[in-house]
Amino acid sequence: MAEMKHKKISYQEFLNREYEIFHAPYQEETEFFETIKSGNLKKTQQLLAAPFHKKEGFGTLSKDPLQNLKYHFTITTAMVARYCISGGMSEAESFSLSDYYIRLADEASSLSEVSEIHRDMCLNYADRMQKNLRGRIVTPAISLCINYIYEHLHTRITLPTLCNVTNLSGPYLSRLFKRETGYSISAYIQSKKLETAKSMLVNSDYSIAEISASLSFPSQSYFSNLLKKDCGLTPRQFRNQRMGRMTLDS
Repeated sequence: MAEMKHKKISYQEFLNREYEIFHAPYQEETEFFETIKSGNLKKTQQLLAAPFHKKEGFGTLSKDPLQNLKYHFTITTAMVARYCISGGMSEAESFSLSDYYIRLADEASSLSEVSEIHRDMCLNYADRMQKNLRGRIVTPAISLCINYIYEHLHTRITLPTLCNVTNLSGPYLSRLFKRETGYSISAYIQSKKLETAKSMLVNSDYSIAEISASLSFPSQSYFSNLLKKDCGLTPRQFRNQRMGRMTLDS
């Protein structure tokens, strides 16, 4: 049987995909998005006092009330995701969260259920932003390293490359990186590649081979072994479990 040819993809192609936004958010919602972006959990909770489905001013995107609310939920979640990215959350984390909650809302069967998902989504983002801001990297060299890593997950990133980017020696950069992030450079790169791979497995139709190649893992088997070591599941099992498709395949 001839081996199937896969189109060459980029993980950035996956991360940078755009949602269809029906119209711009209302001006008065800017404060709401900024509150979540700032990680202000207390104020976010206050702004969520009224259930999402009882909020006034929604446009009519569907004649069906439940579908209409789901459309507005999708718009709100997409906006929250982008505000948080602009505030420092990684694209992989933010888009993975938004896809997760949009999928939950799509399966909701009542207005109140969508409202509960909306509340959980907003508080989750605000909580993560609060933690991100408190633990934000302050050394310019390490910020430069992390930005480079996120932008080049599709390549093989080495210590010499990061030394060239930061103009620091290998031993010094390694110590500084470990001190500020709690990870060795190699462990950090590996964790971010796995984080992105997991998101791609759940939120795209890319094959396991395509995902492995797009993130420059040495081989598909290496990627599979790495994921199994991380969470006890093969890529196929991880995708099936997260998508709610329990199969007998291993």
